[in-house]
Amino acid sequence: MLVATTIVLTEQALGAADAAHLAHLHEASDQAWVVLVPGDAHRSLLADVLDHLSLLELREALEAVRGHEETTPHDAEVAVEASVAELATVGASAQGRVLPGGDLIKALADAVETHQADDVVIVTKPHAVEDTFHTDWASKARERLGVPVLHVYAGSTWLG
Repeated sequence: MLVATTIVLTEQALGAADAAHLAHLHEASDQAWVVLVPGDAHRSLLADVLDHLSLLELREALEAVRGHEETTPHDAEVAVEASVAELATVGASAQGRVLPGGDLIKALADAVETHQADDVVIVTKPHAVEDTFHTDWASKARERLGVPVLHVYAGSTWLG
């Protein structure tokens, strides 16, 4: 039996709700999941503040200004392990790895080719600036990959 593969690119560990939603995408098929987390996801301080303000998250906007932190490779490894464990909890067969620095979309394209993936799901928090101007990961991936790309917001059923 041919196993379909979905690549999941996420900026943070998948939660239980995220894993359940992903598992429902391919309920009727034999599915393999590959979770990818960037090891050095650099975010703009201004974009982070604007994202929080657009969602009326005033406290989070202030905290972003006070303590802007980047994701470290260790944080990414923890997110991969937690995400794979959450997918296993809902009965999904998953593996994962941390993506090296550099061109994230190129690394994603390489993973799609290596795993002969059928589709890609990108899970992020809402990023108003990037989403509005189509500079988010999903928009870039749709332009460069030859497979369907779905963008979902972490912890919700909202599509990006």
